[in-house]
Amino acid sequence: MKEYYENKVAVVTGGASGIGLALCELLLSFGAKAVVLADINAEKLKAESARLESAYPGKVLGIQTDVSKQESINAMIQQAAKFGGGQIDFLFNNAGLGLLKAFDETTDADWKFAFDINFFGALYGIRAVLPIMRAQGGGHIANTASGAAFSPMAYQSMYSATKSALVGLTGSLRYEYWDENIRFSTVIPGTVATAIYDELGGPPKSAITPEESARGILKGLAANERIVIVTEADRNGAINAFHPDTAKYTDEILLDIARQRRSGKLGF
Repeated sequence: MKEYYENKVAVVTGGASGIGLALCELLLSFGAKAVVLADINAEKLKAESARLESAYPGKVLGIQTDVSKQESINAMIQQAAKFGGGQIDFLFNNAGLGLLKAFDETTDADWKFAFDINFFGALYGIRAVLPIMRAQGGGHIANTASGAAFSPMAYQSMYSATKSALVGLTGSLRYEYWDENIRFSTVIPGTVATAIYDELGGPPKSAITPEESARGILKGLAANERIVIVTEADRNGAINAFHPDTAKYTDEILLDIARQRRSGKLGF
């Protein structure tokens, strides 16, 4: 696994915290040539970039980026390529929001914001990096989706819809660019104890750490997996979600979660 990342240049959106930060640290420990942290949170970005730069001098760059703005992503990718000596081997479209809200309370503006962050942010990144990867003869793009794409949960209609769209986009592009040696993988990172659960009342007890998730992600990418599923729970969910024999069981589970959330509990 380490050899797949050694002397490579990686860009990670949402790189100043959670899974993104864990990916950056692990990539650097594997001998990456350069790692770019892209994040909208200027304070966290400055602090974490400085910390990693101290440990890996000359290999870390933090770039404040708003993934909902195409021009911001375009500028970040160009700056990242310059930092990497014209090279970007990996793009991790990792930035995203949990978006917990009852459907009746959502507005068109809410839905636009949801897609701007969770879907178009990745789309803009793909468009910006493809010319660079083509010119260098290949690369790998990893888009972070969620188990909610195949087990949509109540009160997260925006999250489920945006992540489902991301699964479809990534799967299609995987084969469109395969013969150009540009790999695409969907990442299902697991239930991870990150800030995304702040609006949900905190992560469940079964949550894994960002470091555990990052290691599973990098292992799956090195194996060129189509869908990198980090946890067994998500793997079972993916297998059973659309299986006719488990339809009743799936309904019972997701309905129970819906009822718990309606009463003010997280439900898982």
